[in-house]
Amino acid sequence: LGHTCMMADLYVDGAAPRLQVLPVVYFSILDHFMRRNEGQERVIGTLLGTVSGQTIEVSSCFPVPHSESDEQVAVDMEYHKSMSELHQRVNAREVVVGWYATGGAITEQSSLIHDFYGRETLDREPVHLLLDTSLKGGKLSVNGFISASMGVPSGTTGTIFSPIRTEVMYHESERMAVDLLARATGATDAASSIVSDLDHVDQATQSIRAMINQCLAYVSKVVSGETKGDAQIGRYLLDTVSAVPRIEPAQFEKMFNNVVQDLLMVVYLSNLTRTQVSLQEKLLALE
Repeated sequence: LGHTCMMADLYVDGAAPRLQVLPVVYFSILDHFMRRNEGQERVIGTLLGTVSGQTIEVSSCFPVPHSESDEQVAVDMEYHKSMSELHQRVNAREVVVGWYATGGAITEQSSLIHDFYGRETLDREPVHLLLDTSLKGGKLSVNGFISASMGVPSGTTGTIFSPIRTEVMYHESERMAVDLLARATGATDAASSIVSDLDHVDQATQSIRAMINQCLAYVSKVVSGETKGDAQIGRYLLDTVSAVPRIEPAQFEKMFNNVVQDLLMVVYLSNLTRTQVSLQEKLLALE
């Protein structure tokens, strides 16, 4: 039998979709999984975000009650619609882009749930975000999928899930929060204090220095013939070096010192203001 797979909706103009997920979405999904009902193996929910070309950005989500067995699956559609309308009132830009689930693999019931979300996103194919909470290998496995119809022409058809590129996207403030949480994982009391501005600059400088040393080691190995060069990595390095402005060392040192002095002045004035406020409160208390 000649099987066919209708992939027209998957790759528009020959480009594969790309899924970008904010960290708060992962935290929300994990929190939903930790609060699941007793005996419930997995949880599902709705993904909200924006679509720009072939890039799908997931910025928030909410859980959806459901129950499933080997024979059937039941999703609370009314709850989903109510929550979607409430989110639309808060942020009209966010639309339903797909759904999430926890577990290590896609099940037969996943196709039924995906069909429901396909009716919610009529003009595009919904995405499916799967989180493996079993932590195999000590890692949280995250995979994104889109579906397509597969089967015999004029006969029985099914659904095939095709993986797509999934990556974490975060803004600068979110990156600082994630780095702070990452530092707390190695602490015995699972706590981490917020670093000062100068310590943050020091850590960023050390990180940049480590990455530069790694690039230099790679280039040295390629030049010596120890490692085969990669054209794509070479283009990345060329773009990075070209983006660095040409500044004389003395001029750069002067600019850096001026910035440091300004920062120290702000810190000094802040401490002076805090001292004056504290002194004023004590004088008022004596009166």
